[in-house]
Amino acid sequence: MLQNSSQDNAPNTGASTKGSAPGRLPGAIPVGVVDIGSNSVRLVIYEGHSRVLTVLFNEKVLSGLGKGLAQTNRLDPQAVDNALAALKRFARLAAQAGVKDLYPLATAAAREAQNGPEFIAAAEAALGRKVIILSGADEARGAANGVLAGFNRPDGIVGDLGGGSLELVDIAEGAVGEGMTMPLGGLRLRDLSGGDLGNAQALADSHVAASGLAERGAGRAFFAVGGTWRNLAKLHMEQVGYPLHVMHAYEIPAAGLEAFLDAVIRAEPEKLPGIAAVSKSRRSLLAYGAVALKSVVKFIKPEKIVLSALGVREGFLYDRLPEPEKAKDPLIEATRELAILRSRSPDHAWELVEWTRRTFEALSIDETPEEERLRTAACLLADIGWRAHPDYRGKQALSIVAHAAIPAIDHRGRAFLGLTNFYRHEGSVEQRHIPELERLIDERLLKRAQILASLFRATYLLTASMPGILDQFKWAQDPRGGFTLAIPARLADLIGERPEGRLQQFARVVEKTLRLEAR
Repeated sequence: MLQNSSQDNAPNTGASTKGSAPGRLPGAIPVGVVDIGSNSVRLVIYEGHSRVLTVLFNEKVLSGLGKGLAQTNRLDPQAVDNALAALKRFARLAAQAGVKDLYPLATAAAREAQNGPEFIAAAEAALGRKVIILSGADEARGAANGVLAGFNRPDGIVGDLGGGSLELVDIAEGAVGEGMTMPLGGLRLRDLSGGDLGNAQALADSHVAASGLAERGAGRAFFAVGGTWRNLAKLHMEQVGYPLHVMHAYEIPAAGLEAFLDAVIRAEPEKLPGIAAVSKSRRSLLAYGAVALKSVVKFIKPEKIVLSALGVREGFLYDRLPEPEKAKDPLIEATRELAILRSRSPDHAWELVEWTRRTFEALSIDETPEEERLRTAACLLADIGWRAHPDYRGKQALSIVAHAAIPAIDHRGRAFLGLTNFYRHEGSVEQRHIPELERLIDERLLKRAQILASLFRATYLLTASMPGILDQFKWAQDPRGGFTLAIPARLADLIGERPEGRLQQFARVVEKTLRLEAR
């Protein structure tokens, strides 16, 4: 007797389970980058080559290629073997994921070592691809482009700290300045200083002071790129009890940072408060990352340190996008994609953008360009939590939105988007219901989250989350005072006790008299 396959026994839901997963964007072709660095080799596969790079697969091996390079001028033999084994695995994984374009990038250690050409030839054989060897200026430009890809109109100094080098470059108004490279990567700094942190500080100070960027950070941000600095930021988050564990766009005021850095430099890593947040493989270089950052704060004098999760890999791909694609707002692109993947109707989400704009205009609710960006994103995200259990939608939506891998938004904006979605599901906007993210948001933006959420709650009861009628709703000034939400007479049956009640909740939040009528 023939046995049915598990596919044959699958329940008939009316939807095909063959081919691409519904949780993936249609038409996206995976693209990959192999980053051959001084401390690690990494494969990152992205869902597609677009303005918003969503990670499909990510694996890192701490090979330590640059270990001892300062003394021997050669790549460590054991590290080379480890790296080549990882690269062979990466090539297989990329093929498995359907990657057509795979870009291997090599940085400081491979380009500077005496046996670098020999290693590159072996790496190309392992990957079946030509390795692109980046110069120091290329690395700086790549890091700067990564910041351009991940932030909205960034202005400041970008610093990319790797295992072998530190690249610095100025960015302003979308333009990337001339980059420079210094031998201040964690492994290199440890080797050059002989493991003496006092010597390491003197070396870092001398290079950064002579970089030509002295005091160029005044009143501006320093965008910190690289794993060592990200782990320093993780440690800082733990020590200050920060409520949002998202590294991208985490901000640390430069004022007062020296005490934290000094503590990291002086203490044994295992005795640092919050050290459990840092992986054990990263702890040995934390102090050298602190040394380099201390020199940056001392001589470049930025107002704040802003962490970037996007760097050379993302910048390399961003630089290869057509100009129209680069010009897109990555926040809106990311939230648009989430609406496609998770909402009941992406078209309704876009109708909500226009509907909220008309409502704000009619009720004289002003907004800045940045607040308009955030309102648009909030509309696109408004319905992504609908599959959750009703009792938990608020908290689950808050967590999804606040922790989503969306770029070009600061943590204040993340709190706004998360709380808007939380209120949209929870209903209550009383202070006692606000999660701990309230400390990241100011009073004006908190009020706007409540306004938008209340409007969403009234709107969804009139549309059933489906498109096609919102553009027919009109606000009209009422001669009796206040405003009337007029819907077409043919849709009069939509009016009922629940939408009336929701509209009055919205009226209380905006402090206006509102009515709902069919006309």
